[in-house]
Amino acid sequence: MTLRRLLILFILIGIIFTGCQAPPPPPAGTEKGGAPPPGSQEKQLKAAFIYEGTVGDGGWAYAHDAARKDLEQKLPFVKTIKIENVKGPGSGPVFKEYAGQRYDIIFGTSLEYMDAMLETSNEYPKVKFENCGGDKTSGNMGTYFGRMYQARYLTGIVAGKMTKTNIIGYVAAFPIPEVIRGINAFTIGAKSVNPSVNVKVAWTNSWYDPVKEKETASSLIDQNADIIAQHQDSPAAQQAAQDRGKYSIGYNTDMSRFAPKAHLVAAVWNWTPFYVRTLQQVKDRTWKPEKYWGGLNDGIIDISPFGSMVPEDVRKIVLRKKNEILKRKLEVFRGPIQDQIGTLRVPRGKVMGDDEMRSMDWFVEGVEGQITPDDEKDAGEQ
Repeated sequence: MTLRRLLILFILIGIIFTGCQAPPPPPAGTEKGGAPPPGSQEKQLKAAFIYEGTVGDGGWAYAHDAARKDLEQKLPFVKTIKIENVKGPGSGPVFKEYAGQRYDIIFGTSLEYMDAMLETSNEYPKVKFENCGGDKTSGNMGTYFGRMYQARYLTGIVAGKMTKTNIIGYVAAFPIPEVIRGINAFTIGAKSVNPSVNVKVAWTNSWYDPVKEKETASSLIDQNADIIAQHQDSPAAQQAAQDRGKYSIGYNTDMSRFAPKAHLVAAVWNWTPFYVRTLQQVKDRTWKPEKYWGGLNDGIIDISPFGSMVPEDVRKIVLRKKNEILKRKLEVFRGPIQDQIGTLRVPRGKVMGDDEMRSMDWFVEGVEGQITPDDEKDAGEQ
C-alpha cells in the first residue's frame, strides 16, 4: 500500500470515529424542562427604604435598617437602598424619584408619609408601595404595622413586679392611638401583677430628641418613679434612669448596651419576617395590597432578653403570659376595662376589635396623665 493510500485511509477512519461520538452535554440546568443554575437568570428586584430619621438613632430607623440588611442576606435576588432624614412634607419627591427609577417596591417607615405615598402610587401604578402605619391603601399600596401592645403588656409585667415605689414613669412621644395603646397595654400588664401601680405619663411631642427625653425621664424620677419606660427613638431615657440609679424598660431595640445597669427588658421590633415575606411575594407575583398588622405569632414583635437583675420568678411569669398570647388564650384588651376616671370602656368578656384599638384615645385605669389632641400635630412615625 502506497503512502498516499495509507494517508487517505487514516483520514476516513478519523471522520467515521468523529461522527460516532455523542454530542457534548448541554450546560447544567438548560435541558428541556430544567431550571437555570441559581442566580444565573434570576431577576434582580430593587427595593427602596425611606427613613424619617437616621439609623444611628439606635431605635426606630435602626430596627428597620437591620431588617433591610437581613433581607439582602436572606434573599440574594433583592438589592436595596436606604434614604435617611426624609421628613413627611418632603417625602413626595423622594417617592417619585425612586418610582421613576423603576424600583420594584418602595417602603416608607413613617405615618406622615401616608398621603404623599398614596398620591405617588396613583401616578406609578406599576411600582409597589408599602407604608409603615396609617390606613390608606390603593391598588398598588399597602400598609403594615405590628401589635406592639402585646410586647408592651409583657414588659409592663416586669415593671409591675420590679417597682418598689409603685410609680412608673413613661416618657411618651405624641398622643396618637399607637402610643396611647402601648401605654394602656403596659399599664394593664403592670397592674395584673401589682394592682397598686400607677403609670405617670409625660409627653415630649417629639420622636427623637435625646436631650428632652433625658430631661423628661429625670423629671419623672423626681416624682418618685423608680422605673422609666418609653415610647421614644433614642436610649436617652434609659441612660437617665441609669444615671439616677433606677431601672428602665426599653423600646424599638434591645437597649441594654446603652444602660446595662438599668435595663430590665425592652419591647422590640423585628421587621425581617415582614420584609422577607413581602419581597418573596413580589418575586412570585402574588403580592397584594393589605393592611398588615402582625404580632408575636408573626415574629415581628417580641421582648428582648432580660437584664440580669430580673429574678427567675418574674421571668417565668412573663414567658408564661407570652405563651398564652401565642396560643391566643390571652387577649390584652379583654374586658372588664375601665378608663382613668372609672368609666367602663370594655365590658367583661368582650375583646376590643382592631378598629377600636387603632383609634384608642383614652387612658385605662392606673394611668396618670392627660391626652391633649393639639399635641398630635407633626406626629410623623409611629
